[in-house]
This record gives sequence, structure tokens and C-alpha cells, in this order.
Amino acid sequence: MTRTRLGLCCSLSLLAAAAGAHAQNVQITGLLDMSAGSFQNAGTVRQTRADSGNMSTSFIGFRGTEDLSGGLKAKFAIEHYLRLDSGSVGRVNGGAFWARNSYVGLSGAFGTTTLGRHTTPLFVSTLLFNAFGDSFGFSPSIRQLFTPNTAVMPAFLGDTAWNNSLAYSSGETDGLSLNVIGNLGEGATGASGKNLGGNALYFNGPLAATVAWQRVRNGMVGAPAGATGQTTWQLGASYELAFAKLYGQYSEVRTTAMVNDKSHLWSFGAAIPLGPGRVLAQYGIARGRIAINNPTNKTLTLGYDYNLSKNSDAYAVYMNDKATGLTNGNTLAGGLRLRF
Repeated sequence: MTRTRLGLCCSLSLLAAAAGAHAQNVQITGLLDMSAGSFQNAGTVRQTRADSGNMSTSFIGFRGTEDLSGGLKAKFAIEHYLRLDSGSVGRVNGGAFWARNSYVGLSGAFGTTTLGRHTTPLFVSTLLFNAFGDSFGFSPSIRQLFTPNTAVMPAFLGDTAWNNSLAYSSGETDGLSLNVIGNLGEGATGASGKNLGGNALYFNGPLAATVAWQRVRNGMVGAPAGATGQTTWQLGASYELAFAKLYGQYSEVRTTAMVNDKSHLWSFGAAIPLGPGRVLAQYGIARGRIAINNPTNKTLTLGYDYNLSKNSDAYAVYMNDKATGLTNGNTLAGGLRLRF
């Protein structure tokens, strides 16, 4: 091939790439989190270890939009959890590859509608209204609702994301937005019907609030004998003062089974600006009702989150975990989190 033809081919390739880049906007996004320290939940043996994803679950993903003209856009997301400590895929062994989100959809004046696997509105409401956000390792709100200590508390059924789901978001109007999700069991093991859920989010100056609800009838891993479904609802609020941001949540979980059970969860917290970071505090009380038993789980987490830059932070955390009939657990850890 002559230099002239080679140059022409290169120019055409660059023009095609530029045209494609103009039509589509694709981004690589992700978060990497590692911590190390002494970890102990109530009723377990203390372990010194390094862990991935305690403050935020590590993931990498791709998101994109394409302008279809007339205010209509196509969009997609595929996001994959990973564990930095071992180089393993997923949050746990055997997890799906694109387990965080994987969907396609359309957005416009009507809002946004997507089809695939989606994070649930209940999980979004929970992470927004507690001082430790989406921390499965340290947030009492997340731990007690989504990963309760099943040695004493009723199990939470379903996941933080649902397969085979259709989701709709209204977009924000005067600070208010509505989000709904539904899925089909599609004959999977443990499927006894549709999952449905939704939330309302309100942000107006220093005040924010949410109400969330979901009913799970498929994907009920760890369900008690004869379980036919579980219903959860939640109220949450936050208020930003000059010296601190305050958080509060209440959740109730009811499971219909051969022996019905119920959980009540209260959580209160604060984020206090101090220097280049924030002091974080969150206290959660979960009380279960299983037959004639009424166990409790009380968790207090204190920490300091130090901003190294816009996208990177270092943190130190202490957590005390108590549960009925179990030895107390104490965790002391520090870590580093990077977003991109």
C-alpha cells in the first residue's frame, strides 16, 4: 500500500471514529476499595485480614448514551463487581459477572425506561440516608437490612439488584422523583411470582426524604420453609445543618412463610465536616419477631473519612456489634477508596 493510500485510510478511520464518538458517549466508570484491620461481627471469632469492598463494593463498568434526536436517547450500562484482595470476580463466589447493573433503555421527556438487571430503589433509598452510604462492611443500615446476622435475625430475601427487570425513573420535578421496578421469576428455583418495588425521593435545599417499598416473590435465597414472599417498606430523611448532616431511617420487613417473621429497624447518624474530611457516626437497632422470640441487633459505627482528592479518600473505622445471645464483636480498620 502506498503512503498516499495509507494516509487516506488512516484519515477515513479517524473521521469514522470521530463521527461515532459524536453520536455515542461511552464512559468507563468504577470504584476500587481496600481495607485492612481487625474484623469481628457479633458471635464470630476476630480475624486480622485485608478485604475488598468494605466501605464501598469495588466494581468496574461501562455506561453510554446515544442521541436519537428529538430529545430521545438510547442508553446502556454493564457493571461488574470484583474483589481486589484476591483478584476474584463478583461480590461472592458464584456470583453473576455483570451483577451490579446490566441494561439497555430509552430516556426522554417521559423519563427513563430500561430493561435488564437493575439496582433496586429500596437499596438506593437505604444508601442515601445513612452516614456510611452503601457500605456492607460498616454501615448499620445496610448490614442490618440487607445482610442481617441470621444466627439471631430473620433473613432478608432477594438481592440489591433484580434480574429480568423493567425499571422506570420519572426524573426530578421540583425536587421530587419517582422510581419503580418489576421483574418476572421466569421459572427460576424459588420463584412464586413477580417482584415489585419503588421509591419516591425528595431533595429541597437542606432537607431530603424518601419512602420506599418492595415485595419479593422470586429469587428468595435463604428463605424459611414455606415462604411465599417478603414485603419491606422504609422511611428515611436527612437534614443539612451548618455543622453537620443528620440522618434517620425506619424500615419494616415482613416474611410470609410456615412461621411468619417480622423485623423492625431504626437507624440514626451524622456526618460532621472536620478539616479535609468528615467524622461519620451511625447507630442501628434491629428487632426481630420470630415465633415467640424477639432478638435484637445493635450496631454502632464511628469513622473519619479523609479526602485526598476529588476522587480518592482514606478512612478509619471502629464498629461495635451486639446481638442477643452472642458475644460482642469489635472491628477496627482503615482503608483507601478510589473512584474513576
